[in-house]
Amino acid sequence: MSKPYDAATKALIETDPAGWVTFLGCPVPPEVVSLVDADLSTVSAEADKVIRVERPSPWLLHLELQASRDDSLIRRMLRYNALLYHRHGLPVCSAVVLLRPAANLSFLTGELRIASPLGSPWSFRYGVVRVWELPPSAFLEGPLGLLPLAPMSNIREPEAELPAVVRRMEDRLREVDEPEVKHRLWIATYVLMGLRYNQAIADKVLSGVRDMEESVTYQAIVKRGLQQGMQQGMQQGMQQGMQQGMQQGTVAEARRFLFLAAQPRLGSPTPLQQAAINAISDVGRLEAMAPRIHSASNWDELLGAE
Repeated sequence: MSKPYDAATKALIETDPAGWVTFLGCPVPPEVVSLVDADLSTVSAEADKVIRVERPSPWLLHLELQASRDDSLIRRMLRYNALLYHRHGLPVCSAVVLLRPAANLSFLTGELRIASPLGSPWSFRYGVVRVWELPPSAFLEGPLGLLPLAPMSNIREPEAELPAVVRRMEDRLREVDEPEVKHRLWIATYVLMGLRYNQAIADKVLSGVRDMEESVTYQAIVKRGLQQGMQQGMQQGMQQGMQQGMQQGTVAEARRFLFLAAQPRLGSPTPLQQAAINAISDVGRLEAMAPRIHSASNWDELLGAE
């Protein structure tokens, strides 16, 4: 997946894991679902997200969210599926969610057939969701954690249809009592819209959303061009976003924002580097790292300076 969107999509799964299981065809109550460690670092691999479902008997849902073409995707999914089964000893269902047509491949049929010269042919089955083929209602009326995908759905005339979709998103989120959840979903919406729409359209459509206007994180993203590079004005913009936005949020949000800001420049952290950041529980320490993103050449340098 393209680096700037990785943190946003993973945040959606973290927000509503039961919703993703339900969306993919197995309705479950939230209390029987939990996230499990997706780190497969013993083989230098990491799945996007893995969800554990407890009933009627335990099983795992392995999700891969793709924004760009990857010819090795199905081989990776088969590899992760087998490794997760080896690690947890539970049945594993895999699914890929394609966020835009640029990620599409003709061989993504839901089944990988493998001929064996020494036995019967066998196949690896997986789920495939092409977001742009689904109607907006699939996300507007579906699980809350998938709501930010509504602007990425089958909207053929954005200028006419997109404002109405955003208004319906507002109506849905107005019923949510947790400000942190609403904030996270709107930020994910804005970041993901960069996959399909230019920034001017996203800014225009979301400009009237009160939760967005009041979000200093959103303002920092808009002002400093987080999605388009952040090379210019990185120190001031990121420091403002972290100091004003994350002081009002949680340590988890500060970490997520730091990952989102740093990945376009530094790439994805290794499992050890990510663990080092996850071990930081002080928002002030995370804020102090933000201005150094522009000067650091890798994650170790950023962490070492910290």
